[in-house]
Amino acid sequence: MDRQIKLIGFVSFLLFISCSFYFPGREVVADEVSPESLVGDGKVDDTAAIEKLIKENGGAIRFRRGVYRLTRTIEIDMAKVGWTSLSGDGVAQFCMEGPGPAFRFVGTHRGTANPGTVQPNVWENERTPMVDAIEIIGAHPDASGIEADGTMQLTLTRVVVRKAKDAIRLVNRNRNTTLSECHLYENHGVGVFLDHVNLHQINICNCHISYNAGGGVVAKGSEIRNLQITGCDIEGNMGDSDASPTANVWLDSTDSSVGEVAIVGCTIQHTHDAPGSANVRINGLSNPRDFTDERRTGNITIADNILSDVQTNLDLSHVRGITITGNTLWKGYTANVVAKHCGQVVFNGNLYDRNPRYHYGDGASAKLGVILEHCDDVTIASEHFGGATKQEADLTLRNCDGANITGCTFAAIDRVGIGLESTTFAQVTSCLFTAQNQQATQVRFSGKKDCEYRNNRFRVVEPKQTNER
Repeated sequence: MDRQIKLIGFVSFLLFISCSFYFPGREVVADEVSPESLVGDGKVDDTAAIEKLIKENGGAIRFRRGVYRLTRTIEIDMAKVGWTSLSGDGVAQFCMEGPGPAFRFVGTHRGTANPGTVQPNVWENERTPMVDAIEIIGAHPDASGIEADGTMQLTLTRVVVRKAKDAIRLVNRNRNTTLSECHLYENHGVGVFLDHVNLHQINICNCHISYNAGGGVVAKGSEIRNLQITGCDIEGNMGDSDASPTANVWLDSTDSSVGEVAIVGCTIQHTHDAPGSANVRINGLSNPRDFTDERRTGNITIADNILSDVQTNLDLSHVRGITITGNTLWKGYTANVVAKHCGQVVFNGNLYDRNPRYHYGDGASAKLGVILEHCDDVTIASEHFGGATKQEADLTLRNCDGANITGCTFAAIDRVGIGLESTTFAQVTSCLFTAQNQQATQVRFSGKKDCEYRNNRFRVVEPKQTNER
């Protein structure tokens, strides 16, 4: 038995040596390689020392505890330095005192996410740049956190960016990007800025993205596909009362195209004090395609989120193909949902409430309500309107066509449950209506219509019996 154990141990040793030969690796501890020049005391400029460290050593670079001053961008040219990762174990802080990003990763990937389009040099030198457990502090009005251009499989984990302009900025072309467990907090630009980037496959998960004045996750001028925002807390990315309108999640297809998006399992909230604020704002009016006249992009799922305390919780325009399901929405001061010029829309199992426990401040003045205008082919099923709105109707369809409203509950109507204004080819079936006064009504038709109303139930319950609905 002892001889067998010794033989196994010897074979394991040979395998280890063999793997080390074929798969060489290295980890560089920053101040061990360059102790005479890398200081990290928050006073000495460490820019040149870090540039030299990356250029001459590359590989896995681990920074010890300290504050590292940067006065210009550290550019990591993947084609020149090879596979590179930066790590700080949560105790390395980089104070960016110059304009631009603290770190910029530059690659040469110009293909898609299809493996057949990835050039050999990308796999051999550039794939999967990583940054883990560092903090970046902006100390210049135009200082940002991390920027990436031409990367394949950029992975950012446990990164903190504060008091900068844009925390994370992706430009030109990137593929297969992952952000996880990051804290992007109190920046005066955008938390995650998809800025005129061609990007397919990006996962943003388990992140805290809050108090970024220019928006939380923002896409402008970009071709985006396969964007997943999952399990994040995204709050207060609005700026002050004088700021331009923005949103916690803002996807704008103007002169571009954003589609194939999942926003799932997040808390997305605050703040209604900012003008035009929205939790999720999507403009799907995209650039033309030569094989169709359809300009609306989409294929979007918004599911199982908590949404509150903005002017409009969901602000949608020109989106085709969107499923909104299982969300809890309240305190939409202008409305809970506004959708215009959208098509192939499904609302299912969402809750719109007005809980009196949230009437502190001016909470009771939120208008709530769901408003659809010029939308076609809409299914609204198993929706629950739990609190009285300050709109003309809890649910308004205006100049819409092809609306199927079924199995919904309107629990506290004080005006109108459903308002169908110049809406054609619609039906309201198997809904339950509870009014708070004798003047309230379940459905109001106006303008031209081809609407059917059947198998619904209606009652009046005086306000004193509604438990402050």
